[in-house]
Amino acid sequence: MRIMGLDFGSKTVGVAMSDPLLLTAGSLEIIRRKSPDKLRRTLARIEELAAEYDVDRIVLGYPKNMNNTEGERCQKTQEFCQMLERRTGLEVILWDERLTTVAAQQIMKDSNVRLSERGKFVDSIAAGLILQGYLDFINSKQDKLTKPACVCDTTMEDSSDA
Repeated sequence: MRIMGLDFGSKTVGVAMSDPLLLTAGSLEIIRRKSPDKLRRTLARIEELAAEYDVDRIVLGYPKNMNNTEGERCQKTQEFCQMLERRTGLEVILWDERLTTVAAQQIMKDSNVRLSERGKFVDSIAAGLILQGYLDFINSKQDKLTKPACVCDTTMEDSSDA
């Protein structure tokens, strides 16, 4: 079993996958779409990847504001979360993604990736950072199935409170 990490954006979804031991996350791909509302192919691709990699659950980045409030992107992410659960039948965990895009940009800068090329990778690297944060959390606990954040249909709690 593996865990999939997703960074959901208005026109892209960055995808990352855990290793079978649930220790490390690796960037996998970026799913692109022409319009923010065109999600059918995006959901189909995520479903394909989940089957191919024998995914047990999905960790979806939750874009809270720096002051811990929830903006418009949080609502869109919650809607996408519910679509993912219906489509895949998998548990989807919302995970605080604050500063992951900034960290992904810094990783690429430190790796001497040209500024003009960074847009090709930022979403999948951010997905990897989101997933790695979740893996580090569950691996710091005795019970590997601990649920640190909410599942889509419950009230969102701050993941740092878990």
